[in-house]
Parts: sequence; structure tokens; C-alpha cells
Amino acid sequence: MIVAIPVSPDGQVGHAWGKAAVVAVAHASGGQVTSWTEHEVRWDLSHDAAGHGEHHARVVRFLREHEVTHVVADHMGEGMVRTLAQLHIQVSRPEQLDARAAVAALTQAG
Repeated sequence: MIVAIPVSPDGQVGHAWGKAAVVAVAHASGGQVTSWTEHEVRWDLSHDAAGHGEHHARVVRFLREHEVTHVVADHMGEGMVRTLAQLHIQVSRPEQLDARAAVAALTQAG
């Protein structure tokens, strides 16, 4: 499973997906995170700089580039929910506040 998750500076799950400054991409299975790479995406700056279509395209490019299969996020707009559903990317709310623990919990369940 390849999971993307917004990450705050203190390692917690970031508040919003579409306005994330940093997104981690984790490879994980069976409750174990086997790799974790943080990317400074700066969607917090680009979100309002262009239309939603352009912003969504930027997010989609990132997800495809990293072959993401799951996104864990506390908040996501309905347009983005629809976009990810079209890409067959599963979206889940975090069960833990710690970002790594949230990814591990997702893979434990799935």
C-alpha cells in the first residue's frame, strides 16, 4: 500500500489535504511503515493562486508520480473527494494524531 498523508512540522497529521505544505508518501503493510519520504508540496501557497482545476491537476500529478493508492486526511473538499474517487484512490480519516501511526493503523485495518 502506498499512502499519502499531510504532515505538520511536529509529525502530526496535517489539518487539510488540499492546503498541505508537506505530504509524506509511505510504503506500508500489516501495520508497519517500511518507507517514509516527506515532500514539500506547498499546496498551502498554490491552492488559492489558481483555479481549483489547476490545483487538482497539480495534486493528481503528485499522486500519479508516487503511485499513491490511499490518502489519509482529516479534511478534504468535496471536489477533491470526487477527483480521488475517479482515480480509485481510497480516502480515509486518520485514527491517530501522529502521522506515522495513522498510516500504520490504516494498513493494520486494511
